[in-house]
Amino acid sequence: MATFFYKAVAKGGGLVDGNMDGADETTVAVKLQDMGLIPILIGTRKSSQPWRFDFRWRFRKVGSKEVMFLTQELSTLVNAGLPLDRSLAICKMLSEKPAVQSTVEDILQGIRQGKTFADSLGTHPKIFSKLYVNMVRAGEASGSLPIVLDRLVEFQQSADELKSYLISSLIYPALLSFVGGASIVILLNFVIPKFAQVFQDAGKSLPLPTQILLTASELSKSYGWALALGLALAIFGFTRLVDTEKGRRNWDTFKLRAPILGNVLRKIEVARISRTLGTLVHNSVPLVQSLNIVKEISNNTVVSKSISEIAEGVKKGEGVARPMEKTGAFPPLAIHLIQVGEETGRLDSMLLELAKVYDKEVRSAIKNLIALFEPIMILGMGLLVGVIVISMLLAIVSINDVPF
Repeated sequence: MATFFYKAVAKGGGLVDGNMDGADETTVAVKLQDMGLIPILIGTRKSSQPWRFDFRWRFRKVGSKEVMFLTQELSTLVNAGLPLDRSLAICKMLSEKPAVQSTVEDILQGIRQGKTFADSLGTHPKIFSKLYVNMVRAGEASGSLPIVLDRLVEFQQSADELKSYLISSLIYPALLSFVGGASIVILLNFVIPKFAQVFQDAGKSLPLPTQILLTASELSKSYGWALALGLALAIFGFTRLVDTEKGRRNWDTFKLRAPILGNVLRKIEVARISRTLGTLVHNSVPLVQSLNIVKEISNNTVVSKSISEIAEGVKKGEGVARPMEKTGAFPPLAIHLIQVGEETGRLDSMLLELAKVYDKEVRSAIKNLIALFEPIMILGMGLLVGVIVISMLLAIVSINDVPF
């Protein structure tokens, strides 16, 4: 048995919180429901309350995590039969972040002034995406808002899981690269110069590898600032170039055609597009409108242009699969599955299934990429350090006249 902290809503709409003993969270939820309460938050105090003391989170802008939590709470309340305005008021009370409270209050004011829920959300484009707003609008029009909110929660959870996996997978390679680079810089700027003075005092000719290494160390120590400045200017120039329409298009084309990495990026785009388009179509958003929304959330201009061409094909009655194949930007598996979805009248389900397939493909591809990158990185750093050590040993042996 463990003690769980809970927040729940009473039948009258009041907010109730407290502690309850139970075997797990499900048991506590059942007990609360038996008491006539609607559970909103259940967890151990340690796991569910750490943000109470994290002031960095209290005052920052509303992020994707806050939107997901807000959607989860709202979905629970609306599915329990509470009116939308009352559900939003409770969500405002549940949040302890001023930015979230202010946003929810503004949405509430819009609804009370006669706006639809979707229109009220649309006044906050930096918080609620076009996907979010259009799905809510479709849910309101069809009377299926509770189902749409559930779908939005599932969509956000799937997208966040993939994003978290990508970030966590890149942490170790990034750390490895940083440590390796820092080690080389320290050797060149602090360790080797001390040996250089010893070699100079010995007054003997040094082996060629040692001379090259000492020259590199001297250049790094004397002109390191120029190298750093040149690198910063190169990065700045590259970002300015990528900001132009032609530069961005060329860079996006290069990324998709890059060996190994290009395949991974293409799969990430297909997974994102399939999940978004499938979710929109499933919730009765018109196909052309859904494609226009998907076009705007794409991170690659080449893919975005391809989606525009698909939308034009749909307007001409060609369907999705045929114009998608013409673009040449999508893998054969995606085209085949979408074609099957159109033939069976289950395009939305097939798109969502395609997103799951490519989520797994992305995870597998990233795992293989990191498995390839790690030994290459370790070997490369080992070779660099080894060359430095051997160059130093050759010099030490030469100045002491020891046979090697």
